[in-house]
Amino acid sequence: MEDRFMTQAFFNEMFERSDLQAAGVPPAAFRGAGDPRSHYLEFMNWLATQSEQQIRNKRAEADLNFRRVGITFAVYGAKDEPGVDAERTIPFDVIPRIFPAAEWAALERGLRQRVNALNRFIHDVYHEQEIIRAGIIPAEQILNNAQYRPEMVGVNVVRDIYAHIAGIDIVRAGQGEFYVLEDNLRVPSGVSYMLENRKMMMRLFPDLFARNRVAPVAHYPDLLLDTLRAAAPDGVDNPGIVVLTPGMYNSAYFEHAFLAQQMGVELVEGQDLFVDNDHVYMRTTQGPQRVDVIYRRLDDDFLDPNVFRADSTLGVPGLIAAYRAGNVSLCNAVGTGIADDKSIYPYVPDMVRFYLGEEPILNNVPTWMCRKADDLGHVLDNLHDLVVKETHGAGGYGMLVGPASTKAEIEAFRAALVANPAKYIAQPTLALSTCPTYVEAGIAPRHIDLRPFVLSGNQVRMVPGGLTRVALREGSLVVNSSQGGGTKDTWVLER
Repeated sequence: MEDRFMTQAFFNEMFERSDLQAAGVPPAAFRGAGDPRSHYLEFMNWLATQSEQQIRNKRAEADLNFRRVGITFAVYGAKDEPGVDAERTIPFDVIPRIFPAAEWAALERGLRQRVNALNRFIHDVYHEQEIIRAGIIPAEQILNNAQYRPEMVGVNVVRDIYAHIAGIDIVRAGQGEFYVLEDNLRVPSGVSYMLENRKMMMRLFPDLFARNRVAPVAHYPDLLLDTLRAAAPDGVDNPGIVVLTPGMYNSAYFEHAFLAQQMGVELVEGQDLFVDNDHVYMRTTQGPQRVDVIYRRLDDDFLDPNVFRADSTLGVPGLIAAYRAGNVSLCNAVGTGIADDKSIYPYVPDMVRFYLGEEPILNNVPTWMCRKADDLGHVLDNLHDLVVKETHGAGGYGMLVGPASTKAEIEAFRAALVANPAKYIAQPTLALSTCPTYVEAGIAPRHIDLRPFVLSGNQVRMVPGGLTRVALREGSLVVNSSQGGGTKDTWVLER
């Protein structure tokens, strides 16, 4: 490779190496071969002045700093591989993903609409159940769902907001359209990586931010704190707020501690809290302190051993009684999982039409529900071309990527599908957009997605950007860090 990266020959080579060329979709940074999209031009001009060694050194510096700060993640199963460290620094790419302001504004409108409809849906299924009576979603799809919590029926939450923090996974495919890949409403993670990626880019390349007007994201903790305050029970003007973590062995513990520190609130475990007379208190050296809002980072099942899993040592006995009495707010609310279950995902466009009377701005990925006989037949006939997911799966686990699987893997999955078809959905293998990414071999196109974080309080707000995840393995469509993916800084230009 030449000492300078961004030559005309390199533009052409990168486009030719992209597996999107056959689909007629240029990578995220390009309109066509050798033709950068206008909002990438300033960055590409800067990159053309950098040598391979300079970029390599900056990446090594980023890795060192992430490890010093303690930003690591667990690769499940890696501990069983000889010579492999199960705790790794977050794989960080020094080439950002860039959005022009107008494109981001359109995406933001779609995100606000979708999260609004999802909150309306969750309230409805625990109250009037109008969407069931209208015949839009079969009752058994909701009432028999493992994520449906009968304990929430008739429980009122502040402002009827259930998903205070939503992470919506977005991909670009087809002719450049945005699609929602999935909705994460229970305990969405990754926002600390978004913030730390930006801090790292500003530290490594301050001159880039002098040349590009990049919208800030550093105020996210302030917006999150405002959102949590807005969730306080009625009559509470200065709420006591805590972040509830499962503990230091959780794979996202860094994020829990980071957000608590950034908001200036206490990070607590279940043993630090207790319930008295249907009110929640935190144990402190100055005596009990009232807690009004809990940003909980553990699943419903572990919140209260009196109601859910009796063997849970992570939660707080009596918490749900205090919650049902309206004396404490949980963010996100108990029972939000019903709206991010993959078997409910196909109905979200119908929710937008039903609750808002609007056409969806963001499209779903076409989805086959394997519980339906016709859909199952199609999926079984086309497993080699499809992506099949468990309805309750997460993190890239429990899924089949047909084009990347062996015959033996496909046949094993076929048997699982036939045995329990309601457990799965299937989607086409999308030609996801790519973005230039610095890998061991140099700069190459890699598939990406985006997780913006949408906050619902007094209003629906988000910072301009999100967590861009990148599939570092050549040809891979799986971006999850647990499956070998990495992350990028996400820029939204202000002009």
